[in-house]
Amino acid sequence: MRIAGLVAASLLVAGCLAGCSDSTGGQAHPTALTPITPSRSGSSTSATTTTSTLAAPPTGVPIAQAIKWIEAAPPVDAARYHVALRGGVTADLGDDVAFTTPAGTTCMTDAKHSAPGLACLVNLTDPPKQPPDVYGQWKGGWVDFDGGTVLVGSAHGDPGRFANGRGAELPLDKSLSFGDFRCRTDSDALYCVNYAHQSAVRLADSGVDTYACAQQVTPPAGIGVEYVC
Repeated sequence: MRIAGLVAASLLVAGCLAGCSDSTGGQAHPTALTPITPSRSGSSTSATTTTSTLAAPPTGVPIAQAIKWIEAAPPVDAARYHVALRGGVTADLGDDVAFTTPAGTTCMTDAKHSAPGLACLVNLTDPPKQPPDVYGQWKGGWVDFDGGTVLVGSAHGDPGRFANGRGAELPLDKSLSFGDFRCRTDSDALYCVNYAHQSAVRLADSGVDTYACAQQVTPPAGIGVEYVC
């Protein structure tokens, strides 16, 4: 029994010397051991990237894809978007909402005085031209989106709902829900979905694009461009 124990101990020491150290000049130096991390199926640094940080889907993709991207942005508290500010005066909008994007687009609802829907003033670089039969103040960057139609460019005798001013800024890559709508910002555009009609728009200075509203029709009098969802 003692002989077997001595042999086992000798083998253990020999194994450690062979696998745990290098010999240089008769001195033993510890060998650095690299820990082995168990691999995880499907995991990588790119897997930590969430939908909220991905680029916005291009127009023409299925509406479900656009909605998924909009919903991926963390929501903000809608309570702070029920007021508008103009010249230092705050207007209480009641159930309506008002907000401004980091890119400068201003949006507001006005369910009390007009058809339910979202109106936005976009600084379009190439807005629709004023039709020859339209008189009054033409606002080529005025966009109305009620889920069923997208109207770009219209005549207004007064600022309308925007007489109350502008709403608080909707932060970058955050989303705001109100009524049938949910809107999300990115660095240069605003994306809004209407759940009732399963349609969405992208509003940017470079232009107005639509999701599930690709049919362009002859607009009614006083409107520059109309899309039907």
